[in-house]
Amino acid sequence: MAFASFDSQRGSAPVSDINMVPLIDVMLVLLVIFIVTAPLLTHAVKLELPQASSQVNQAKADKVEFAIDATGKLYWNGEQVSREEAAARFAAAGRQQPQPEIHLRADQAVPYRHVARTLADASRAGLTKVGFVSDPENP
Repeated sequence: MAFASFDSQRGSAPVSDINMVPLIDVMLVLLVIFIVTAPLLTHAVKLELPQASSQVNQAKADKVEFAIDATGKLYWNGEQVSREEAAARFAAAGRQQPQPEIHLRADQAVPYRHVARTLADASRAGLTKVGFVSDPENP
């Protein structure tokens, strides 16, 4: 590869060759930097950490089967209760830790106002885990 030429016809033509020397120099400098810094990244301190049990002590939440039949009668785990008694039991359940889950079963013929009153009583007592239970439709 000649940079200077005595040929007058090709002397003014642009050089189309890429000069690879600066590229190789940059790559060698980067290689040296990575060789120097790589051992610094793997530096570790040896520690003897204390051993502890990682088992979570969770209390199993109770569940309350609350049912409303077609006539609007209320049942707490199969026992018939009045609305006032149900509200008192909701308040007692709201103070328990962990709070029990309320599984609400309502007959399809019951007016919605009975379900809404029950939900309002449970919410007023501070219960947050209320679920509706239904039977799947048969095809």
